[in-house]
Parts: sequence; C-alpha cells; structure tokens
Amino acid sequence: MRLGTSSPLVYDSAVHWADNQIKLGCKTVVFPVQSSEPESKIIEYKEAADKAGLSVAEVGIWRNALSSDSQEKKQNIDYCVEQLRLADYVGARCCVNVAGTTGPIWDGAYKENFSDDMRKDIVSMVREIIDRADVKNTFFTLEPMPWMVPTSPKDYLRLIEEVDRDRFAVHMDAINMINSIDRYFNAKEFIDECAELLGNRIRSCHIKDVHLSPEFTVRLEECAPGQGEFPLRYYAEKMNAIDSDMPVILEHLKTDEEYYKYMEYLKEELNGLY
Repeated sequence: MRLGTSSPLVYDSAVHWADNQIKLGCKTVVFPVQSSEPESKIIEYKEAADKAGLSVAEVGIWRNALSSDSQEKKQNIDYCVEQLRLADYVGARCCVNVAGTTGPIWDGAYKENFSDDMRKDIVSMVREIIDRADVKNTFFTLEPMPWMVPTSPKDYLRLIEEVDRDRFAVHMDAINMINSIDRYFNAKEFIDECAELLGNRIRSCHIKDVHLSPEFTVRLEECAPGQGEFPLRYYAEKMNAIDSDMPVILEHLKTDEEYYKYMEYLKEELNGLY
C-alpha cells in the first residue's frame, strides 16, 4: 500500500509540493491541479510527482452533479467530465466524487437520496460522465457516504451492475459506511465484506477513524486516526492484500501540523505495510 494525504500542504511550486509530500512520508498523492488550469502547470506537477516516485491516487471533483438547479447541474457534470479526463491524462488510479443530491446541502442527508428516481438519476449521471470522457487509463468512482448511495459494499456492487460501464470502479471509504451500531461493533467483519465483494475493483481508499460518543442517542463521530475505535491496521492489511500499490489517503484534518502528527501515527500503526 501507499500512504498519502488529501492535503497538498503549504507549497509554492511543483517541486516544493512534491518534496513536502515525501517529507510527510507519502508515496502517493491527490493531484492538486484542476482541469481548468494551464496544461503546462498540469504537466509540471505530474512530472514533479513522477520524479519523486509518487503515484497519483486520485483526482477529486467534490461538486453536486445532481443539483436541482439545471444550470448548476450542467456545469458540474461538465466539470466531472473534464476532471475525469485530467485523471486519465496524469495517470491517476481514479477520479472521485460523491453521488450528490437534489437537496440544498450538496452532500446532505435526505430521504430522497434513496428514492427509485434518484437512483435512476445517479446511474444516468455516471454513465453520461464516463461516456463523454471516454477515458482509457483511469476510472470514475463514487465515494461511499453514510446517507448517500452507495452506503454498503452490496449497494456498491449493485450500482456497478446498474451502471454497466467498464470504467466505473470503486473508491473505498469504509469509515464513511460505519453508519450503524452493528457496523461499529463488528467493523472487522464489515471490512471483510467490503474486501470480499469489491476486491480488485477498489482503486483508492480513505482512512481516518470513528468514535462512538456516550451521549444519546447514537452518535458516531469521525475523528483523526487513533482517536476512535476503528481497526485501522486490519483495514490497511485487507486493502494491501488486494493491491500492494493501493493508495490509502489520510483526510479531513485541519492544519499541516495535524497531517504531520497523524501521518506519524499511521506510519507507526501500519509499520511494515507501506
């Protein structure tokens, strides 16, 4: 496996960016340049990553391709297509977004997220992005969410069958799918299920932690690695067994200092795997 982070850290050039990633202990990166930026800059950052021996794990999207605003939806789907083409150009293992929603919060929890009509829209959206981008070297993926399709490995497998496109694959965030007490207390069994059902379809992973708060009712809170109870090493071992070059990306920390701190924790916890 290859450790990386979702943060580019503070940097002032392509070489500085790559050097910082290496100093942090990364062996893979989330590409920090957008498809709308000059091709020369894209090439500069790709070459800096290559020279430093850093694979490109992901190109992120993080826009709502199901917006109820038709103009915003069109713009965001166009952006998805261009980001997927960028991922193909730089040799990223995948391009990743969340499914999206028609609600006012782009990644929010709504009952409508699980309606039959919404599922049809998700399938249609994914097909359109893949068909228009026509990529050969990368994959489009959807990050699982606690309250948005897909919420389980079985649901992801069903979605793959519904989309029916070779360039649709899996982005794994097992922690995002810990949305029940059963999965929280039986996390290893849930990780086993993810690995068994999705296996070599998995292109990249996120890692963090989850903590059960003592307050009522059930409160499952995302937290930094080691601040919760998720079996991080077991998770990493399962992903590494699928692919020894699997990207495992630390995310959702607030400062460079936190990324340095918790990368050190992960390097110790995952010793011998990365």
